[in-house]
Amino acid sequence: MTLVESSGVAGAQEPRSSDSATAVDMSTALGTAAIPSPVLTASGCSAFGQELEPFVDLAAVGAVVTKSVQLRPRSGRPTPRMAETPSGMLNSIGLQGPGIDGLLAEELPWLAERGARAFVSIAGTRVEDFAELATRLRGVPGVLGLEVNISCPNVESRGEVFACDPVAAADVVAAVRAAADPAQPVYAKLSPDVTDIVAVARSVAAAGADGLSMINTLLGLVIDPDTMKPVLGGVTGGLSGPAIRPVALRCVWQVHQALPDVPILGMGGIRTGLDALQFVLAGASAVSVGTAVFADPSAVARVHEELAAALAARGFASLRDAVGYAHR
Repeated sequence: MTLVESSGVAGAQEPRSSDSATAVDMSTALGTAAIPSPVLTASGCSAFGQELEPFVDLAAVGAVVTKSVQLRPRSGRPTPRMAETPSGMLNSIGLQGPGIDGLLAEELPWLAERGARAFVSIAGTRVEDFAELATRLRGVPGVLGLEVNISCPNVESRGEVFACDPVAAADVVAAVRAAADPAQPVYAKLSPDVTDIVAVARSVAAAGADGLSMINTLLGLVIDPDTMKPVLGGVTGGLSGPAIRPVALRCVWQVHQALPDVPILGMGGIRTGLDALQFVLAGASAVSVGTAVFADPSAVARVHEELAAALAARGFASLRDAVGYAHR
């Protein structure tokens, strides 16, 4: 492995891989579900995993976090749907997808045949939508757990996003936890577009969340100086990539400090093992890699290797020993 400069730490470089890296115990868990690798895909960046198969052993990945699925098929938002930004990108896909029937008939069997663990992202506009999705996914082969995308507008509350209201977010999580298979961990995906993310984290944890996914994209906008109009067809979009990493790390840090016993799946601009290490040190017991796969489809496997080397170089015998280390 060649030296790779991390954009997250000025001048820092990945340690070269060595035999000691292979000795690091990289196993972790999502709730009570054990996984062999702490590096997962991120929802929305590689659909349902098929695009990555030529580049990554999907069975070796911690889990494939699926694109958010809703009760019915969805065509998504108008084009253009993506725009480049400094150190990141905006997307306005609008949860395009096959709906739960398509997921159960096509995508999940494909993943199960390859031995991949599916962490299914679910989304809806009513609490009842989330509960029904959780019910439909009970006992489905290969489904490790559920990531609850509460960054959707709540149509029963004037379009307010569930994740921006501790009570609304808790209502969704409680309904999902009650409806889901008890063996499937339920993670609530939190939005950074709030005044106090710790308050939302406390609320969903009290409602039964087995863990937290942090963070979802930040709401952003790009205007074309030539047309003098928004670039995206849906006007606003979700900002992802290295530009949001400091925000994501701050959120993980704050929530782990307040709720040290609640597992965190960290994400937001992770491109290298050193980037992933920062999330682990801040309190994440696993990470998701998203936007990086657009430039490097093998990024999930590469980040795992680089993280193992970084842990070994710093004297850690296991990933678990490093979780939250920066707080000590």
